Amino acid sequence: MSEQAKPAGKSWREINQERKALKRQRNEEKIIKREKRVALEREAETKVQEEIAREKKYAEISTVSIAIPGSILENAQSAELRTYLAGQIARAACVFCVDEVIVYDDVGEKLNTKKSKLGDGDGVVVARKSCVQLARILQYLECPQYLRKHFFPLHKDLEFAGLLNPLDAPHHLRMSNDFQFREGITMNKKTKPGRGSQVNVGLLQDISTDKLLNPGIRVTVKMLPTQEGGKKLKGKIVSLTTPRAETGVYWGYTVRIANNLSQVFTQSPYKDGYDLTIGTSDKGSPIEELPDKEVRYNHALIVFGGLHGIEAALESDEQLKAEEASLLFNHYINVLPNQGSRTIRTEEAVLITMAGLRNKLKANNEPMVFTGTGIAQSSSFPTSRPELSDSGTDNNLDLSRFD
Repeated sequence: MSEQAKPAGKSWREINQERKALKRQRNEEKIIKREKRVALEREAETKVQEEIAREKKYAEISTVSIAIPGSILENAQSAELRTYLAGQIARAACVFCVDEVIVYDDVGEKLNTKKSKLGDGDGVVVARKSCVQLARILQYLECPQYLRKHFFPLHKDLEFAGLLNPLDAPHHLRMSNDFQFREGITMNKKTKPGRGSQVNVGLLQDISTDKLLNPGIRVTVKMLPTQEGGKKLKGKIVSLTTPRAETGVYWGYTVRIANNLSQVFTQSPYKDGYDLTIGTSDKGSPIEELPDKEVRYNHALIVFGGLHGIEAALESDEQLKAEEASLLFNHYINVLPNQGSRTIRTEEAVLITMAGLRNKLKANNEPMVFTGTGIAQSSSFPTSRPELSDSGTDNNLDLSRFD
């Protein structure tokens, strides 16, 4: 092997110094690359931990649940009135930002009534026909309009649903609304390997997401900013509680069916159940006895009775051994003492109770107040009166809700 030729004009000492400097430079570059890789891994791990902590925080946001007996529909005189009654319950739940509506059977097996089936996220529930119809209408009204054709085929229970007043909830977004969260359905479309599902969120085109799910699933999507010059919409599938946790906007209610009064308590979707339970009855204590802003809760449950009250539901439930209905709750209240009518209908009791409890309850982890933009406002008139233009009209009038 011939000896390597020495470059002209350079001594071997200079050549060795240059080689050592080059080797040292390469080693430094390797160290920098390794440090960058470690930093990126740490950053990714930090993001994962922050995401876990954020999801945990979101799950801890205080919630309000109401329990309604399905038998109230059986007291209505016609199919149209049954539907309208369910619509009144849905409106009340939405107006007072209820997180969960439980439809329970307060009659039980005493009467040979027809059973019906209702599909939900956990499978198919078989329950009393009136309970299923109430739950189905509640789900129908809560669902954004552009998704209803996917989740609600023609059904006898929904025959007169078109007559109902819309909820006009914040998550019922129109195509013109530009909000960072939207409800959608996963579509049955082929995707490239490593890509997530295509989701219909009520826009002109479907959006690409980060997770590959079975088609036909309702999901909540966080819209990601589009790249400059890019045309494809992208989003991230998040939990149902994320929109309210991040922005404070009310994002609708969930519906579940309980086959008796005890299941209202035992089948709670929250890890530690309901820490505050309130029963409503004309036999309860006056609501005025509750201290203002002193009744604290993480997950509150408010139970309403049917035609014969909560006492009848307790009597028909063989699993509950309590002698009095008041023993089932932390508070057993009469929301309207000295009432003028002999009875208060359940749909009226929901409105009266929720209004009366607004100044009594205090959430341990209350959602932030929504101050963002992008959804139709709850009122067309701003809180502070702006100066009127020469034409006498308000230039800040929000017309998006009239789409």
